Amino acid sequence: MAGGAKETPRQRMIGMMYLVLTALLALQVSNSLLDKFQFIDETLQNAVAVTRKSNKMLAEGVKSMIEKNGNKPADVAVYNKALEAIKTTDGMMNYFSAYRQEVIDKSGGLQEDGRYTGAKDQGIVEELLIGPEGSKSGKGYELEKKLNAYVADMQKIADNSIPDGVKEGKPKIEKIAKAASEYAVFKNNEEQKTKDFVYLSYQGTPMVASLAITSQMQSEAVKAETAIIEALAKLVGINEIKFDKIFARVTAESKVVAAGTKYKASMFIAATSSSITPRMTCSAGGVKMNADGIGEIEFTAQGGAYDKEGKAEKSWKGSITIKTPTGRDTTFTVDEKYTVVKPVIDIQAANVASLYLRCGNELNVQVPALGQQYSPRFTCSDTEVIPGGTKGMVTLVPKAAKVTLTVYSGSDLIGSRDLKVSLVPKPEIKFKAGGKELDSKRGGPMPRSVQCVAEADESFKKFLPKDARYRVTEAEVMIGRGKKAVFGPTVMSGPEINLNSAAAQAQAGDRLIIDVKKVERMNFKNERENVSMGQIIFVYPIN
Repeated sequence: MAGGAKETPRQRMIGMMYLVLTALLALQVSNSLLDKFQFIDETLQNAVAVTRKSNKMLAEGVKSMIEKNGNKPADVAVYNKALEAIKTTDGMMNYFSAYRQEVIDKSGGLQEDGRYTGAKDQGIVEELLIGPEGSKSGKGYELEKKLNAYVADMQKIADNSIPDGVKEGKPKIEKIAKAASEYAVFKNNEEQKTKDFVYLSYQGTPMVASLAITSQMQSEAVKAETAIIEALAKLVGINEIKFDKIFARVTAESKVVAAGTKYKASMFIAATSSSITPRMTCSAGGVKMNADGIGEIEFTAQGGAYDKEGKAEKSWKGSITIKTPTGRDTTFTVDEKYTVVKPVIDIQAANVASLYLRCGNELNVQVPALGQQYSPRFTCSDTEVIPGGTKGMVTLVPKAAKVTLTVYSGSDLIGSRDLKVSLVPKPEIKFKAGGKELDSKRGGPMPRSVQCVAEADESFKKFLPKDARYRVTEAEVMIGRGKKAVFGPTVMSGPEINLNSAAAQAQAGDRLIIDVKKVERMNFKNERENVSMGQIIFVYPIN
């Protein structure tokens, strides 16, 4: 194929057919699959015939244009090279036809229903195309030599027919008969990488599949013919600049205007020539040439150095080079100015004013000005950054009192926002028996069990419910009578403290004393961490 050439829809279709063929070969062969191989082969053969017809029509078009321009010697030479490319391809196609026919005949030919008699036969293919085991004497090796010679001949035609002044239009004819090591998909595959072109193409291949593979090779050969003839067609009239494509164009100062302001634009006629291939450059990035010879420029606007209104004045320079009738290059330059507006970073969250330390603060970060082009990526100082499942969603787990969130779209920096970080408010510890809170002032009967409940701050729980899960895990219990302890102190696991043993020794006038020793918080990752609560001692009078 021609390196860098833009593929036609038909060429893309042929490539897709080859992928389907490769996938089918990996499946267990059935009659249904054999029919699909035959369908692919026939489709590829039809595509080859249509493309060759198109190539010959294009060559005839070149001939007509040459005659219209007075049969200039340089133009006649172009047409002769096109004929040489067609003749060389004719020879390759004739060889392919004989090659295919021999495979069909050796396997039993066609049946009355149009199917191949030996469609499933692998032995015939290997014996004929690969040769007796180890000999490498089959017809496939002759095909390999023919293909290599064809590629070399076509490359020679391309090199000798395109003038140095238009080297960028010189096709590169790629190798067709490749060994497994020359394919990226096979070169590291232990089972495939040592196979040569013939073994890779035909080993273990049903006869009808071998025909489809051969048709794919034909399509690659015809693609080379197409690349050369199209390149030669562009040379016709190279010594005369004919602006035969005329367009109406409008350039506006801005396509977005506010109500009550002026809309300004310039309208003019633009023209291009199908007989020249201009070279275009842009200081801000590459230039893509469309079919009409018009350069299309697209690049990501870079911000920075904004003024107080959030604007940055930028510019780019471009050049268009064409050959004049004298054969010299003429270059036209443009210097275009534009304005970059600083995008607004919109952060939506339950509590944007402040994040909470070591918690999963979920944010929705959007840049409305970028629209569908927004492809967010985030970094944040002293923070664990966890990407969300939808565009713009991110969870920040800060580890410092102040962090800076930096927003990118792809590799482009959008901007940064400083965010404050608050400490997690401590929970309130309550002591309950039978679902009712114990009154430390009035007291009451000795309870058989006490629930030590750690209740989160309401606002914190509202913002980050997954991080506001607390539990008293350890408490020290004692029954005091005067200055002595009649029970304990005993460390018990919470939050439900069993006091049956203590209750057996308690009397009216005693005091139940609970010293909370350990409180844990469960975060959004279901990880536990200790909460520093200071000293929390609950004293309950026993009546």
